[in-house]
Amino acid sequence: MNNMGFGILKSSVVLVASAICLQAAISQQAPTENKGLKAVELRSIDLNSEIDSVRGRKLRLRLLTLEPGGVVGMHSHKDRPTVLHVIKGTLTSHPQGKPEVVLRAGDGLAEGKDSNHWVKNTGSEPAEFITVDVFK
Repeated sequence: MNNMGFGILKSSVVLVASAICLQAAISQQAPTENKGLKAVELRSIDLNSEIDSVRGRKLRLRLLTLEPGGVVGMHSHKDRPTVLHVIKGTLTSHPQGKPEVVLRAGDGLAEGKDSNHWVKNTGSEPAEFITVDVFK
């Protein structure tokens, strides 16, 4: 094979490899729906009579269970700040534009107005975690 033929072959291989990488990136698109998630509100308090600046909001404590392979679809915490604490299992948070964060029992997150992310249970058992949030 002459140099020109080799160059064309090499370019073709690079083009095919690039297309495969692009397809893999597209297939990892963030989910928009929840899957395998159970949320139980444990307690809440209406903040109307507690703090004037948060009228119409509640402070809520929830226990969430996410099945293996389950996801919490892409969502924002704008107007809904949240703190999270993992009780058991392994969660992977996928913040938009940032590296993923792996959370195990004892780990936690604080999510505010600039937090857009989705979460997946990447473990082999149901993940249980507590969230406390201020919501409308």
